[in-house]
Amino acid sequence: MRLWVLLSLLLLQEMLPHVIGQPVKSKHPKEPGENKIKPVNKKVKPKTSKAKERESADSSLKSQSILTQVMDKGHFQKLAPTLSLSAGQSIELRCKGSNVTWNYPSYLDTFKDSRLSIKQLDRYGQLILANSTAADTGEYSCWLQLCNGNKCRKDETKTGSTYIFFTDKEELFVPTPSYFEIVYLNPDKPAVIPCRVTTPSAKVTLHREFPAEEIETDGTNIVYDVKKGFVYQHPTSDHKGIVYCKAESQGAPQISIKYHLLYVEVPKGPPSTTISASSNRADVSDSIHVICTVLGEPDVDVNFRWQFPGQESERPVIIQNFWRLINRGIGHTTRISKSILLVEGFEARDAGNYICIAQNLQGETTVATKVELN
Repeated sequence: MRLWVLLSLLLLQEMLPHVIGQPVKSKHPKEPGENKIKPVNKKVKPKTSKAKERESADSSLKSQSILTQVMDKGHFQKLAPTLSLSAGQSIELRCKGSNVTWNYPSYLDTFKDSRLSIKQLDRYGQLILANSTAADTGEYSCWLQLCNGNKCRKDETKTGSTYIFFTDKEELFVPTPSYFEIVYLNPDKPAVIPCRVTTPSAKVTLHREFPAEEIETDGTNIVYDVKKGFVYQHPTSDHKGIVYCKAESQGAPQISIKYHLLYVEVPKGPPSTTISASSNRADVSDSIHVICTVLGEPDVDVNFRWQFPGQESERPVIIQNFWRLINRGIGHTTRISKSILLVEGFEARDAGNYICIAQNLQGETTVATKVELN
C-alpha cells in the first residue's frame, strides 16, 4: 500500500510542470525567427476626457436651433442662416416651446401691420407673415424664456435665427419710410450706410454725390455686408458728405435714398453740463427761467431732472426740453440738449438753489445755481 502511494506521488510530480506554466506545443515546428505571439491589428479609440465631453455637449446645446419653417402638406424644414423668398409669398415660422419670444423687422411693429400674426400655442410659438413685401427683408429670430415668478431671462441654449430676403425686381433696395437719412461718423466706432438689398446676388456700389464719383470698397476700411449695408470701419472727417448706393441685378440699375454723413467728435462720458439763470436776484412776482445745457454726441439722448426750492410745497413750474444739431466747423457736428425751468410770479419760497441733473448712458452730471429774493 505504501509503495502504491509513493508511486502515485512520483507520477504526479512528473506531470505537474506540463499542467502549470508550460506552453502547449504547436502541432507544426516553428520556422527560425518566427514570433511566439503574432501582432493583431486592432484599432483602439482614444479616450476623451470628461471635461472635453462636457464641452462638446455644451457646444451642441448652444447650436441647437428651435426655428422651423412650415412647408406644404404639413412638412417642416430647419432654416439656414439665410433664406430667399419671392415678395408676395406668405411664410409660417414655428419655434418649439411653451414660452417663446420673437424678434422681426421693427417697422412691422411701428405700423402695427395686420399681415403679421404671432400666437403662442401649447408646444410652440407661431409667426405668420402674409403677402410679404420687399420691406419685410430682415432678421427673424426666436428664443425660449425661462421664468421664475415675474423675472424672465433668455434661454441661450434654445434659440433660432434666419435672415430672409424677400426678392423683388422692382425694389432692389429694402424700402425705408424716408427719402433722406443722417448717418453719424464717430471716430471710435464703425458707421453703417444701411442700403440693404432684397436680392443677395445684386451687385452694390457706393457713390458720392459731390464730387460725383464711386467710392472704392477695399474690403478692409470700407466693406459691404449684405445684411447691413456699407460699413466704414474707421470713420474720419474725410468721409463726410452726401452718398447713395447703386444696385444691379438682371436689369436696369437702381438708386437708393441719399445719406448725409456727419462727422462727430465730442468727448465720451457723463454729460458736459452747464446751468444759468435769467437773473440770480428776483423781485416778488417776477418771472425767471433757469437753463440747463448739455453738449454731446448727436445720437446720444440726455434725460433731465430738476430739484428746486418750491418742490416740496408742490410749487407749479413749467419745464421744457428740446435739442438741436449744430455745426462746429471743419465738419464736426454735435448736439445741444436743453432743459428750461420757468417760475412765474416769484415768491419768497422760490429763493434758493436750483439743481439740474443731466444723465446719459455713461453717467450723470449735477449742476446748480442760486436765485435770491431782493
